[in-house]
Amino acid sequence: MTFLFSTLFFLWSSCKKSEEPYLNTSLSFEERTEALLEQLTIDEKILLLQYKSPAIDRLNIPEHNYWNECLHGVARSGTATVFPQAIGMAAMWDKEEMFQIANAISDEARAKHHDYAAKGKRGIYQGLTYWTPNINIFRDPRWGRGMETYGEDPYLTGELAVPFIKGLQGEDKKYLKLVATAKHFVVHSGPESSRHSFDVYPSNRDMAETYTPHFKKAVQVAHVYSVMCAYNRFRGEPCCGSPVLDNLLRNEWRFKGYVVSDCGAIRDFHKKDAHEVVNSPEEAAALAVKSGTDLNCGNTYPALTKAVEQGLISEAELDVSVRRLLLARMKLGQFDPNHLVAFSNISMDVVDSKAHQAIAEEAARKSMVLLKNDGILPFSKELNKVAVIGPNADNLEVLLANYNGYPSNPITPLQGIREKLPNTEVSFAQGCELAPKLPYLELIPSEYLFTDSSTITQGLKAKYYNNSEWKGEPILSKIESRIDFIWKDKAPLPELDYDHFSVEWDGVLRPDKSGEYAIGAEGFSGFELFVNDSSIINLKGEHRPRKDYGYFKLKAGKTYPIKIRYVQDNSSYPMMQLLWCPPKDNLVQEAVDLANSSDLVILCMGLSPSLEGEEMKVKVEGFDKGDKLDVKLPEIQTALMKEIMNTGKPTVLVLLNGSAIAFNWENEHIPAILEAWYPGQSGGKAIADIIFGDYNPAGRLPLTFYKSIDQIPPFENYDMEGKTYKYFHGEPLYSFGYGLSYTHFTYDKLLVSKEIKAGENIQVSVEVTNTGNFDGDEVVQLYVSLTDAPFPVAIRSLQGFKRIHLKKGESQKVEFILSPDQFAYYNSEKDIFQVGSGNVHISVGGMQPNQNHSFSKSVLEQKVMVVGGDFDIKK
Repeated sequence: MTFLFSTLFFLWSSCKKSEEPYLNTSLSFEERTEALLEQLTIDEKILLLQYKSPAIDRLNIPEHNYWNECLHGVARSGTATVFPQAIGMAAMWDKEEMFQIANAISDEARAKHHDYAAKGKRGIYQGLTYWTPNINIFRDPRWGRGMETYGEDPYLTGELAVPFIKGLQGEDKKYLKLVATAKHFVVHSGPESSRHSFDVYPSNRDMAETYTPHFKKAVQVAHVYSVMCAYNRFRGEPCCGSPVLDNLLRNEWRFKGYVVSDCGAIRDFHKKDAHEVVNSPEEAAALAVKSGTDLNCGNTYPALTKAVEQGLISEAELDVSVRRLLLARMKLGQFDPNHLVAFSNISMDVVDSKAHQAIAEEAARKSMVLLKNDGILPFSKELNKVAVIGPNADNLEVLLANYNGYPSNPITPLQGIREKLPNTEVSFAQGCELAPKLPYLELIPSEYLFTDSSTITQGLKAKYYNNSEWKGEPILSKIESRIDFIWKDKAPLPELDYDHFSVEWDGVLRPDKSGEYAIGAEGFSGFELFVNDSSIINLKGEHRPRKDYGYFKLKAGKTYPIKIRYVQDNSSYPMMQLLWCPPKDNLVQEAVDLANSSDLVILCMGLSPSLEGEEMKVKVEGFDKGDKLDVKLPEIQTALMKEIMNTGKPTVLVLLNGSAIAFNWENEHIPAILEAWYPGQSGGKAIADIIFGDYNPAGRLPLTFYKSIDQIPPFENYDMEGKTYKYFHGEPLYSFGYGLSYTHFTYDKLLVSKEIKAGENIQVSVEVTNTGNFDGDEVVQLYVSLTDAPFPVAIRSLQGFKRIHLKKGESQKVEFILSPDQFAYYNSEKDIFQVGSGNVHISVGGMQPNQNHSFSKSVLEQKVMVVGGDFDIKK
């Protein structure tokens, strides 16, 4: 009888829940959201404002973690296709390719989420709300996070962000595929060392011309559904507690989504040595919500409970943010049956599929910029011996950059060249470090690891625990020859819980050579490394891949205790590697000897995500918290290249980096230079394809390469004058928009209206012909200059571009339509944009006009007379 009653009650309650208005799919999302909001307690509402939003079972609200990353592929969530880093994608200058990449990413994200959810997993990096793209302006090449952006130009950034956001969010009329997040609003681009405390006061002109147009386009054209506010202050107010969130974003631009804080940004409101604009977590939380920051990445919003009690904020004010977040989750289909949400049917087969691998390969080729070619490229494949030299030649992390996933088959430059030349001897020499005291870390081979000081048994003793704290008896004890583990999609042992286990490795290290060693480890999730009974790395509680190291003077034949304690606590990609860099005394000579014995030298140099990135601990001179203190290539690399060039061998320099660098000596002395960025999983294949003529390069620089840091203002100066191609009056090393090809393109038949009335569009067309000997892509660029403007204006401004493919001998007509806002000037007296009477200079070509480069492209120019007086541009 009791069982029958329980069954009947369950059926009654299930029917009742299905009748709840917020579960009624015939109602609008807005109506359902209001119905759900009415049933929430104030405590439940506060829980929903936190990025780790727990389940509310009584209302069928599932757990949801808002923190997910997909900067250039689904990140930190196991196997995924890895596309070129964002700055490399920008160098494609290809809007269609951006959409294709984002669509592939969102396919993989949806497949992964539903696979996780089917297993009851809804943690970090397993959801549908993604904190991408980073559309801050790369205003200064020293900024370590600049690699995450689309470059220095707001027009290029906006035009690329729109298709990327649309590809992430999908084109369904009812449901969002993912939520994309435009970040970091509103003015933010370093330095990393002071991002929690600095304050920026950009002029109204710089705001209008540089810092906001691309955000506006992301909101009004792409309809991005989330915006992340930045760490720093803006005109005295923390960005996540600033009136600009409502005044500009919501009231002026009509943004309909929600705002999320950068992680820990609300804590900075009261934290000592940060902003310190309020005195307590309660005041900080109340200020953020009332200013329009709906969601907290961090741990400050639990203080909203006391903030309400203290009268700092009302429940009605909380409701505004809760409503926005619930509506987003409604639009993602989280409260609807899977059969109604087409995206829920995307299979895990798409993850790093052959189709997506092909897109990554094509994107890598499109992203690469040929900076210099004195006629030696492309090389013949008929070679006996090729030397591949440099610390980036066989380095996985320079393919993957940061905020990355883990591909099933990454191809480094060395591997790509070997695959391209199966009948040629392709040999490798490291040559040098990327920078002094940045070790080239490799796996410690098993012959140097032993269970104890007797050195009888090779390997380390391993103990596996079925918990995250090394407690109790281990599930298994064994000896493992070396520590090189990536546990993809399953636990190390069938008996272990995939989400919660721990491992301890213990033994000794016995080197065979005396000298200074770098010893370190890399893991995803938390780990601690002990060497000689001292803890040198303690990265407990991490939810991102981390690598660290320390230096030790070791003696040959002596044993040194070594221990690793690893914990897997709901990470999506458990891994652990024990690494070292033994003493290497003859790196330069080895490289020179290899070059002398080879027919061709391919140098793989540049930078690394170990040097540049987000608020990093970098132990290398010339770098600070991920930022560069100078833009020049580290001298240790230049010294090696001088030795290599003395051999007289044909040489090409391949640069792998995420930011503009100065390489003046190399530019003068090396006959061919290819900028490859951090090119993603197929980078090595793309490099080989270009060098050996199987692909004609057409990438263009999305930022200016300066000759020296002395050419630009200090890093902390946010005024745009003197920076970027729009306001820089000096001679750069390489210009924004620059890039060479193996073929030649000519421009003809430029048609532009000679006179228009203020308020009318300008129609532009040009004929482009491939007059060379190779098929290839061309990036057609349109720039506007306003020499007659009565107010200060940019030197020129990109206002149109199209990437086209032409077979040799083929011509194509390319058309642009310029709307009045694209040739307007900023009137600082009225704080508006205007079109005024006078000449508008239009230039169309494969580069900027008036550049001093030896360039196999033409640029056509035409003046358009605007008549009829001033025309105001509506906001």
